[in-house]
Amino acid sequence: MKVVVFSGAGISAESGIKTFRDSGGLWENYSIEEVATPEAFATNPELVLEFYNMRVRDLQKAKPNAAHLAIAKLEEKYAVDVITQNVDDLHERAGSANVLHLHGELTKCRSVSDEHTLYPMPETGLKLGDLCPQGAQLRPHVVWFGEMVPAMDEALRVVRGADILIIVGTSLQVYPAAGLAFEAPESAEIFLVDPGEIPEYMKQKVIHYKANAATGIPRLAKERLGLDTD
Repeated sequence: MKVVVFSGAGISAESGIKTFRDSGGLWENYSIEEVATPEAFATNPELVLEFYNMRVRDLQKAKPNAAHLAIAKLEEKYAVDVITQNVDDLHERAGSANVLHLHGELTKCRSVSDEHTLYPMPETGLKLGDLCPQGAQLRPHVVWFGEMVPAMDEALRVVRGADILIIVGTSLQVYPAAGLAFEAPESAEIFLVDPGEIPEYMKQKVIHYKANAATGIPRLAKERLGLDTD
């Protein structure tokens, strides 16, 4: 039985990770154009690096919550793949073994001249003048707006093999990632864990747990997957 979990910012928000889109989120202090595009990095690299350094510091203080832990515990009974839009490592720290990051990883960096060779993110973050061994400036290993999502083909392959798809912490409004929900086989059971109202177009397709991640995921695991996460 293959379980695929597709997670978004909402699951990490419950661990204290600020999100871009929610009230109080990072977009209120910075525009996309200032900190999350290749053009921003070319124009003001110091600002972009400091923005991501703040996120590195926030991540260092965060801990996996009950939803992350319940997802990891599913591996006791099922083959589990996690596809996440999040750039944090909370799934890994909770114990999930197979995590695919669509939008990169904040714990890693790469040079501006080579997107394939990755390096550990320094604990204090990056500054202008931090170079790779070949002499190119290092940048966060995150997918900025306007950049390709290189892991999308792999994510599609994983979702298309799901017997159960669990969607948590995402509004399903950011494409191309949101389209993954519609790539599961017709025979797959699809669950959406979200405290908001379910989108009209999803009502016939998914079983909705109207709850936040830390409450809904353990309850779903117990009621539907026969796994007590207490």
